[in-house]
Amino acid sequence: MPNQTEISNAKSSKYDLEERTQKFGEVAIGFAKKLPINIINTPLISQFIRSATSVGANYMEADVAESKKDFIHKIGICKKESKETLHWLRMIAISNPDRGDECRILWKEAHELVLIFSAINKKK
Repeated sequence: MPNQTEISNAKSSKYDLEERTQKFGEVAIGFAKKLPINIINTPLISQFIRSATSVGANYMEADVAESKKDFIHKIGICKKESKETLHWLRMIAISNPDRGDECRILWKEAHELVLIFSAINKKK
């Protein structure tokens, strides 16, 4: 189960967004590995992992952007992937009611990332 400590540890370096987004992907993978494999979960897990791990990958690309325009574009992708992760977490919670608490912890972190990337985009 992803626990609040794992997420909180990533937040403790709140200005190290690269570490925070990477940790989010790691926790998402750990959570997904524990979900039962069935006809409903398989596509949900796949989509969830793609979006959750894409946040960190796109942030790393933004960090080495070639221009301000490129940076803004990549941060926008980070925001979109974070929002998509919220959707997949909701679907996983619906199909796995016993995992609601774990989904809420991850949902909260994904939501905070959406807010962070929205704020970065507004500043640029």
